[in-house]
Amino acid sequence: MYDNDLSDVVAADKRHVWHHLVQHKAFEASDPRVIVEGKGIHVWDATGKRYLDAVSGAVWTVNVGYGRESIADAVRDQLVKLNYFAGAAGTVPGAIFAEKLIEKMPGLSRVYYTNSGSEANEKAFKMVRQIAHKKYGGEKHKILFRERDYHGTTIGCLSAGGQPERNAQYGPFAPGFVEVPHCLEYRAQWDVTGAEYGRRAADAIEEVILREGPETVGALCLEPVTAGGGVITPPEGYWERVQEICKKYDILLHIDEVVCGLGRTGTWFGYQNYDIKPDMVTMAKGVASGYAAIACLVTTEEVFDMFKDDASDPMNYFRDISTFGGCTAGPAAALENMRIIEDEDLLENTKVMGARLMERLEELKAKHQVVGDVRGAGLFCGAELVADRATKAPVDEKQAQAVVAHCAANGVMIGVTNRSLPGLNNTLCLSPALIVTAEQIDEIAAAIDAALTEVFG
Repeated sequence: MYDNDLSDVVAADKRHVWHHLVQHKAFEASDPRVIVEGKGIHVWDATGKRYLDAVSGAVWTVNVGYGRESIADAVRDQLVKLNYFAGAAGTVPGAIFAEKLIEKMPGLSRVYYTNSGSEANEKAFKMVRQIAHKKYGGEKHKILFRERDYHGTTIGCLSAGGQPERNAQYGPFAPGFVEVPHCLEYRAQWDVTGAEYGRRAADAIEEVILREGPETVGALCLEPVTAGGGVITPPEGYWERVQEICKKYDILLHIDEVVCGLGRTGTWFGYQNYDIKPDMVTMAKGVASGYAAIACLVTTEEVFDMFKDDASDPMNYFRDISTFGGCTAGPAAALENMRIIEDEDLLENTKVMGARLMERLEELKAKHQVVGDVRGAGLFCGAELVADRATKAPVDEKQAQAVVAHCAANGVMIGVTNRSLPGLNNTLCLSPALIVTAEQIDEIAAAIDAALTEVFG
């Protein structure tokens, strides 16, 4: 495909590319890692080293694995026919994928296309604000978000960001965003457990609503499973109470599925594990498994109707555009991505392999005192590392990063919470592609076992 020698590619990268989430001072003494090929669940770097990718492209994205020629063919064929047209008009793949997607999301009916998870969440926030002006004289404009959750990189999304280290140095932020407490029972804020903790964590949301004034709160934005904040699965009783509270105070429930969507937890969407009935759902990453850029905001018909109830008012519609939401490659790739998940029964594989991964993590917890807690849903799992199980004092984040580095040196890529939570960047993150096999799950666990032994003894 390219005529360049790989050494020239690495040199060009080092000279000119500004990488994401990287302190480039480190590159002055060494070359950057350049990934040149992927197949199945493995990738190769420019040195020829092979890695088992247990984090699906490092950011929970490549759900159906690398090297899917049928997706590439679908994108190529669509681009030759029509590569782009602005979203004010329709396209064939856009219409067909929207219909297929809605079939997987009972209770929802409308798809708004955009090109990233951050932008999808921005669209949802804008809708909430516009509804506040249309129906409530601008009053019901506040958006609640949860401590440790993450919703994107824009200033608006960081305003709804519950991870202080992600937000540091980027303020001041937009007004009208209000934080509610996290729901991680392992680090419980109240002296209760189980379903009682779940209800108490949800009641804490109601307390914030009452403090702010229910007439000012328009939406609650939550991840079904908190991702970068530590892979936090909701406690029993939490979601039932959350929905009661939203209904009681006429608050829109916005579920951020950017990480969990399209099979990651063993269901099409993470919220479907918890019988949630959202008003808005945002998604990106796994929608096309990284083969093309696509993100979606999906809403109920009731939300959609709020923007067309008075056609005579020139301001009474969602006055928004996403330029690359008009690219046809995204929905074309997403359609083939969805077909693969269905035809290869990857939701079932995710459940079975996810259970195996949790079993292996439990075994590591039994063997290594440094593993304080393991948690997850489907192929979305985490292991929190602690210096002392009794106090739950976290390990130094450099030690957690050393575990990741040891795994990589031995050919397995895993993740860790990174520059998110002061003092709590201590959770190993695992999200292999939905095609992962039992043998590969065991290989991941073995690499972590060896790394824990090396770093902690």
